Amino acid sequence: MNTLPGRWGAVLYDTRTTHVRTTPRRHAFHHRGYLWLVDPDRLPAVPWPLRPLARFRPSDHAADAAHPELTIRQDLDRYLAARGVRLGDGRVLMLTQARSLGYVFNPLTVYWCRDDAGRPLCTVAEVHNTYGDRHRYLLRPDPAGRTRTPKEFHVSPFFPVDGHYRMTLPEPDEYLHLTVHLERAGGRAFTATVHGTGRPAGSAALLRAALTHPFATWAVSLHIRYQGVRLWLRGVPVHPRPAPGRPRSAEDPTPTEEPPTS
Repeated sequence: MNTLPGRWGAVLYDTRTTHVRTTPRRHAFHHRGYLWLVDPDRLPAVPWPLRPLARFRPSDHAADAAHPELTIRQDLDRYLAARGVRLGDGRVLMLTQARSLGYVFNPLTVYWCRDDAGRPLCTVAEVHNTYGDRHRYLLRPDPAGRTRTPKEFHVSPFFPVDGHYRMTLPEPDEYLHLTVHLERAGGRAFTATVHGTGRPAGSAALLRAALTHPFATWAVSLHIRYQGVRLWLRGVPVHPRPAPGRPRSAEDPTPTEEPPTS
């Protein structure tokens, strides 16, 4: 997708997100909502009466809280440069949930990065947990968007920080299809998928999404917590949140960097 459509230069996806846990007890659920695909250099100019429904704040995504003056794109550039990746004048597309009615919780934000010539350069998966922590994975997917990376961040209290992710994160067009598998010793433990159909973002599309999925940003966080209570009541063991900077579990010998797996 070279140019995002519509007056706002953004896409709104009506989405269905599914979580399937296979160990130690099988548990599955899904929820519906909507996501934005935006160019962080050209964020949508939402009319002021609708701005409570859609705000894109750098502080909701910043990797470096010590530099609150940076825009979303500048913060991403800083993160990548520290890892030897230079975007230059390349293009970034960002899939995320906007702050709405004063709140946002993004389990996963994805950045697709292209170089000056328009060639895919890398993908960044930004993961947030319900404790307010965030972590970014720098990925080098194959042409189909497939990649593999060690798990390095505490997300669910029902899984330790071990194993690795297999992700399929193709850059979306009119359709959105994302898949994340968590694989641990003994096999696949968890799968999350996000599927969606896009439409050009605009006032009518935003109002439709907000009315179809009212309080969507709040609902995501509450739904995850509700499912966590259900798992706890079913006796699924809880793994304490590790201290910041704690190394990965010694049970998982996976190195910290791996090439993409096709």
